Amino acid sequence: MIPVVAALLQNGLSLLGNAVLAKGQEWVEQKTGVKLAPNMTPEQIAALKQAEMQHEEELLRLRLEENKLDTELFKAEAAAVTDRWKADMASDSWLSKNIRPLTLIALLMGYFLFALMSAFGYNATESYVTLLGNWGQIVMLAYFGGRTVEKVMDKRR
Repeated sequence: MIPVVAALLQNGLSLLGNAVLAKGQEWVEQKTGVKLAPNMTPEQIAALKQAEMQHEEELLRLRLEENKLDTELFKAEAAAVTDRWKADMASDSWLSKNIRPLTLIALLMGYFLFALMSAFGYNATESYVTLLGNWGQIVMLAYFGGRTVEKVMDKRR
């Protein structure tokens, strides 16, 4: 299915590509009357462009529904993270209240340690440095970005 979607996108048929992902290849073939393949002829592409124009309203409605579902999923996910963080803060355990900042500090200290090792001529394995950097990005995004999302959601309410 991915090669078919890629072929549609390359030919400017993003609405049909989205429809293939959302409803399936068979649904699009039934609506357009064209057999989808990664290497379509110019005649097939022209027929698909015409079908996309004819069914544009339905395809746009389908894309809008997909966007609404994505938005609702994001909101639910953000709410679940917020609820977990609130539960952590309500806990009596010192560790559960401080695990996020401690994780961030540990990752930054590890990254700083690798920088010091490099400054004094000791080579750290590149994969460890990359892995630590990726973890740091994820934790910082969740920690600082998550707080920003929480504040924005509170203001919207």
